[in-house]
Amino acid sequence: MTLQQLKYADAVASCGSLSEAARRVFVTQPTLTEAIRTLEEELRIAIFSRTTRGVTVTREGEEFLASARQILADAAAIQAKYTGKSVRLPQFAVSTQHYAFAVEAFMDVVRTFGGAKDSYDFTFRETVTSEIIDDVARHRSEVGVMYLSKRNESPLVKILRKEDLVFEALFEAKPHVFLGKTHPLARAKSIRPEQLDDYPFLSFEQGSENALYYAEEVMPAIDRKRNIRVRDRATMTNLILGLDGYTVSSGAISRRLHGPDIVSVPLDFDDAIRVGIIHRKAVPLSRPGAAFAAAVRERTATAGLDGSAAV
Repeated sequence: MTLQQLKYADAVASCGSLSEAARRVFVTQPTLTEAIRTLEEELRIAIFSRTTRGVTVTREGEEFLASARQILADAAAIQAKYTGKSVRLPQFAVSTQHYAFAVEAFMDVVRTFGGAKDSYDFTFRETVTSEIIDDVARHRSEVGVMYLSKRNESPLVKILRKEDLVFEALFEAKPHVFLGKTHPLARAKSIRPEQLDDYPFLSFEQGSENALYYAEEVMPAIDRKRNIRVRDRATMTNLILGLDGYTVSSGAISRRLHGPDIVSVPLDFDDAIRVGIIHRKAVPLSRPGAAFAAAVRERTATAGLDGSAAV
């Protein structure tokens, strides 16, 4: 077993694809495949499961990768201490629901670890809830960002425990309605759900996983008369402004990303949003991972949102 083989296994797990991993580590795919095969034979385990859709990490592979990444980090620290050069770029990947504060927290991490002469390899994925859980469970991302509420907590916590993941709440907020500043309800002190019946409800499409507990909005679309589903935040913002539409989120507005034309009004709805990170159980966060969690707390605290807990 060599450090090079550990790097190759790490790259395959992060990319979920042999061809993409080969490009990342600058070798041919046959060379990478042979190195992984030799490693698996030596250790007598299957690190990856090969399918027509790519590769996924096995249970044995998850345990192996946790140790392998620690070895790679230790090797990089030794190399940096005695030569001044790191053999491993700082790596961090996060998968998240569509939150502007998550984007800003990620930018804070890049600024912290991306000095003028620094190198790094970071990934930010805005995606659907089921893929967030899968990304973290399969080592494609170190952390995921999602929320729990009374409506979705029971099924999602069961899924997280099955995948050996833990949810760490970063803040709690009452649901808020996001709408344009010229919307007829924009100046209301609070809004009841029935007041929104005549306006389009914007929600994020969840792909093939259409169970209600995967929805990103605490108020389910099934209760709404007019629904529009989208895939990205920019489209949602444009439709909110262009159609007098609205969505429901935490209330944390980013003037940089939402723009000055979006406002947030409390929703009179009997539930709360606990936004947090998910990560692998008993695996400590890396320095970028811990910095990201701290940045989310700081960003949302300025919006009057706070809290911490673990599930």
